[in-house]
Amino acid sequence: MTHFQSLQDATAQPALALPAAQPFYEAVLHTPEALPPAQLDAFLGHHLQQARQLPCDMPEPEDLLAWVNGNAEQVAERYAEYLEQRHAGAPRGFFSSKAHALYFLRHVAPSKLVDGAWLYGTLRHADDWRFHGLIRTYLEELGDGDPALNHVSLYRKLLAEHDCAATEPLADELYLQGALQLALGQAVERFLPEVLGYNLGYEQLPLHLLISAFELNELGIDPYYFTLHVTVDNASSGHAHKALAAVHDLLPNGPERAAFIERLRAGYLLNELGVGSMAVIEGFDLEREVVAMLERKRSFGQHMHSDYCRLQGRTVNQWLAEPGQSLAFLAALEEKGWIKRNADPAQSRFWQLIDGPGAAMFGVFSGYEMQLLHDWIAGDWQAAEAAPFRAQFRRRARGPALPKAASATTPPNLEQLAPACHATPPGLLATQAFSRHLHGAGMAR
Repeated sequence: MTHFQSLQDATAQPALALPAAQPFYEAVLHTPEALPPAQLDAFLGHHLQQARQLPCDMPEPEDLLAWVNGNAEQVAERYAEYLEQRHAGAPRGFFSSKAHALYFLRHVAPSKLVDGAWLYGTLRHADDWRFHGLIRTYLEELGDGDPALNHVSLYRKLLAEHDCAATEPLADELYLQGALQLALGQAVERFLPEVLGYNLGYEQLPLHLLISAFELNELGIDPYYFTLHVTVDNASSGHAHKALAAVHDLLPNGPERAAFIERLRAGYLLNELGVGSMAVIEGFDLEREVVAMLERKRSFGQHMHSDYCRLQGRTVNQWLAEPGQSLAFLAALEEKGWIKRNADPAQSRFWQLIDGPGAAMFGVFSGYEMQLLHDWIAGDWQAAEAAPFRAQFRRRARGPALPKAASATTPPNLEQLAPACHATPPGLLATQAFSRHLHGAGMAR
């Protein structure tokens, strides 16, 4: 990696059909060895050319430290203003309800479930001190093999606790960021400047992370996955600091410097592609999500109901047999008195049919689907909530520890630390062994 082409030359590829983000994401996550390098390069090249068209606020390398520190100070000031407004009685700024928060967790999952993937390829450079900060960042994303700290394990646990993991593919654009992260992780040798730029942008502490953690806690959702990122991404000694150091350590001098910086900026701007956290939050519409959920369930229930009950002259099976009738069906239930909007859902006969182990339709809806229905029925009615400014998750219960991996004088197979594997028990043990090996070799923790 001693010669760096211009971005245009580096991303010039033969014309290849560009895959959709979701199938590409699945392929590079689960079977990266089956993807030819040209396909990875074409995918990255296409999106890097898109990123180049965006305005870039990243300064020259000599000004990066002041820029990083200035961003951190600005985020801290804006978060202090947010807290002051909340204490003065302002409503939540992000999540209108718990269903809204679960919608957010569900729709940002494709990128959260490959957290750190863009740095996977740096593991192959453990003998080069310039990569040590990047490798430490990746290993910390993996929790150094501790399942209570492994970011993917934490996020999977969070989804499971609230039964809100998607069981069907989400909108394709929600997979783009994760697909880019996975592709960068497989192509570090060919796209080192872009990896460094992407990492520099991703590891800056965003305001939405702080506010999300605060409001998730209010709604009874453990924010630890998010608060952990607040601490490890700090600009003083955390991932933001390591990202900056790696740029300076790997930035070449001489005639290649300009091309490297050009590509560094393009990699930084890859963070702006796809659907970001704020767009997901702002895109939530409760009634639309309830209707879409019922449409997905419709085909499973259209033959499961008796013909005893009729709504506006139609049986439930008849309502469910025809697509596009879910909103009218809800209106019919409300007219019949089975749903009482803007009131405690427990007062609605429909809710009584689906809630609790003795309910006739118990288990028909997932935890996420139940929360959608609950919050839609409740509307303006507000049940008693916990005090909004008290931490609800002060102590975290630790799960059973994995057996310690045996000491090793050589690192394990790096494939066990790959994005698809590192959160599994064998991957966690392999990460422990790799971390100890590097620590024994003198890499600072």
